[in-house]
Amino acid sequence: MIHPLAYVDPAAKIGENVDIRPFAYIEGDVEIGDNCVIMSNACILNGTRMGANNTVYQNAVVGSIPQDFHYVPGTRSQLRIGDNNEIRENVVIAGSLTEETATEIGNNNHLMNKVHICHDVKIGDSCVLGISVSVAPECEIHDHAILSSACVVQHQVRVGKCSLLQSGCRVQKDILPYAIFGGNPASFHGTNSIVMKHVLPDCNERTLRHINNAFRLITAGNFSLEDAVIKIHEQIAKDPEILEITEFISNSKHGIIRHVSKED
Repeated sequence: MIHPLAYVDPAAKIGENVDIRPFAYIEGDVEIGDNCVIMSNACILNGTRMGANNTVYQNAVVGSIPQDFHYVPGTRSQLRIGDNNEIRENVVIAGSLTEETATEIGNNNHLMNKVHICHDVKIGDSCVLGISVSVAPECEIHDHAILSSACVVQHQVRVGKCSLLQSGCRVQKDILPYAIFGGNPASFHGTNSIVMKHVLPDCNERTLRHINNAFRLITAGNFSLEDAVIKIHEQIAKDPEILEITEFISNSKHGIIRHVSKED
């Protein structure tokens, strides 16, 4: 149902059973999938492609022009959103800086109040971004990552699968998969075993022991990251999670946070 007090450009493509509330604003170059809810005063702007079963709450701005001085006015930004996402009040999600790229958000994500997603960010599936989280341009947030309230993720940083950033972290380097980081500056706090057991059906004590051993070599060993990867392959069974960790390290452009919290 489209409320008569909402503005929906006639060129916009609206799926079946979409509920658009009063004073919502939807521009023409927009596609909204089936069973979405667009609440009052939410704005869905040009270049946005949204899947099914998404809810966009009050005052959210989806598909905004990038807040970047390199943006050329008139460039068509692109934003692709999957299915089953909750985009809460006052969230801002920017489109891409160029026509050739896109900001991408997967499925089953929860973006809480005042989250700010900058241009060309890639967010996987089943992530949680807490209140007032800020994610800078070209970052990657991998599946099942949790960013607690007021975290700041700086330019081009990758946050690995099933990782947890505790409240108030400011992150300048990549965050290892399956790890917990906290403090400011962020430091390693251990393995995110609770989330792993919840989302990985094959996770067991053997898997956790191997991951703990890998993290010990990465954070406590007195050698380079390259040597840490070699030692992990020499000393630890090549479980899928271990291979994912070493591949993540090998693909890092800005380095990995290795500092261990003093309280740990």
